Amino acid sequence: MKLTLCKQSVNMEGKSKQILIADDEPDILEIVSYNLEKEGYTVFTAKDGNEALEKARQLNPDLIILDIMMPKKTGVEVCKILRGQPAFQETLIIFLTAMSDEASQIKGLETGADDYVNKPISPKVLTSRVNALFRRVGNKETGKSITIGNVSIDPVKFIVTINGNEIVLAKKEFELLYLLASRPGRVFLRNEILSQVWGNEVIVGDRTIDVHIRKVRQKMGMDCITTVKGVGYKFEI
Repeated sequence: MKLTLCKQSVNMEGKSKQILIADDEPDILEIVSYNLEKEGYTVFTAKDGNEALEKARQLNPDLIILDIMMPKKTGVEVCKILRGQPAFQETLIIFLTAMSDEASQIKGLETGADDYVNKPISPKVLTSRVNALFRRVGNKETGKSITIGNVSIDPVKFIVTINGNEIVLAKKEFELLYLLASRPGRVFLRNEILSQVWGNEVIVGDRTIDVHIRKVRQKMGMDCITTVKGVGYKFEI
C-alpha cells in the first residue's frame, strides 16, 4: 500500500509532485501540509490570494488548493486569473469551501476548478481527492488523438482544432468533449459522464453537465453534441 502511494506522488521524471495550498487559517495549512507530505508530495503554502498568485507563478505547481474565502483575492478570483494564462491551463485546482449549496459548487467548477472539498476538512478525504485527480490525469495522458470530420482533439496537449483553427476549452469542457468524441454516435448516460469526467469522489448535479455542454457547443460553434432527452448526450457530425 505504501509503495502505491509513493508512485502516485511522483511524476514521469521521478520528481515529487508539487502542491500549493492557499488558506488564511494557519491550522488548516499545517494539517493539510502534514498529511500531503506523508503521501510523498512537496507542499508549499500561501496565506492569501495575492501570495497564492505570486507563488503559483514562481513554482508552477502540479496542483493548487485554494480556499474560496481568502483575504486580498478570493480563491475564485485567483482561479480565474490563473486559468487565463497558458501556463496554468492544465494545472489541477481544488477549492476548499464552506459553501455547500449546489449553485456555489457549480460556480466554482465553471471557473475552472477540477474539484472542491467542503469544510470542515477531513484530511483523509482531501488526500483521497488529490490522489484521484493525479490518477485521472495519468490515465488521460495515455489517450490517443481523435479526428472526426473537421474536428481534431489532442488529449496530451489539450488542444481542439476545427478546420485547423484552435479553440480554447476549459479543462473540464475538454475532458467532456473528449469522452463524447471517443465513441461517436454512442449515448453516454449522465452518471457515466459524471463518473468519467468528474470522478466518483466528486458530488455534482445534473445541472453541472448541462452548463458544461452548453459552453462546449458555444465555443465550438457547431451542433455536434446531441441531447438524448432523459438519457444523456452523444457526439456526432
